[in-house]
Amino acid sequence: MYLNIHSQNPEPRKLEQVVKCLEKNGVIIYPTDSVYAIGCDMRNPKAIEKLGNIRKIDARDALFSLVCKDMSQASAFLAPISTVIYRAIKQHTPGPFTFILPASPAITKLFDKKRKTIGIRFPDNPIVLAMLDRLGSPLLTTSLHSETDEIQEYYVDPEDIKNDFQYKVDMIIDGGVGGNIPSTLVDCSVDEIIILRQGLGVWTD
Repeated sequence: MYLNIHSQNPEPRKLEQVVKCLEKNGVIIYPTDSVYAIGCDMRNPKAIEKLGNIRKIDARDALFSLVCKDMSQASAFLAPISTVIYRAIKQHTPGPFTFILPASPAITKLFDKKRKTIGIRFPDNPIVLAMLDRLGSPLLTTSLHSETDEIQEYYVDPEDIKNDFQYKVDMIIDGGVGGNIPSTLVDCSVDEIIILRQGLGVWTD
């Protein structure tokens, strides 16, 4: 299914369609505040397996991230963090950052391995935030890379996404032209903040 959703005022009826798709083990492609992403409801093992097959990787070994509405939604998947780290994250969210944080046992169970950290995203995108609010669960996700265009690493045109993925995923959300700069990757797994990759987000102290 190809679904056009208003980028600033997402239609509730269409959001319900997205949530129903995710609840039925669907894999979707959706816009964020940086680049387009592909993901599924992290509660659905069948969807996680399907996501891995689409990306041609073992989902349980992949470095997928969780896309969350806020820290409350993310808290069940995180080990305790310091007040300094918590305040720094709150200061920069929602926004185009991926935070590497210490993982809780829930993540170890999900990935069936001793994973000590997990990437967490809080995108500043009305479609994503409204979708997560209705779903009540984070998305397991990764950026949508172009496999054929070495110059344009990420998909930016929803029509190109449709042409390449309409028979591979359950739903494509057209939220307008996407960006071509990924999120800024910030390691907060210890009591020190380290910028691992400078992307769209600008870190301020």
